[in-house]
Amino acid sequence: MRLQINTDNNIQGGDDVRRLVTEVVESKLAAVSEAITRIEVHLQDQASGKSGASDKRCMIEARLEGRAPLSATHASDTIRSAVIGSVDKLRNVLDTELGKARRHR
Repeated sequence: MRLQINTDNNIQGGDDVRRLVTEVVESKLAAVSEAITRIEVHLQDQASGKSGASDKRCMIEARLEGRAPLSATHASDTIRSAVIGSVDKLRNVLDTELGKARRHR
């Protein structure tokens, strides 16, 4: 599973952000990682550097072999919360989609 992290101009995509995203994605998606070929994470500060409620947004997209991409989005006060929220939502979507595929076999 390849991991690609993209940030807007208002979020510094340094080692701390990369480490956070990598740890959350690997720990929460480990059980379904064999079905995923690539994960793309897009981080955005919707308030352009000003503080505000739910101004950090994380959109995560999972690319599965032979299937359409699946995605989830979450906004929160911190990058950490936005990442965790979007990965949790994506895990639910993946569990549903992969469960449907197993039932049809």
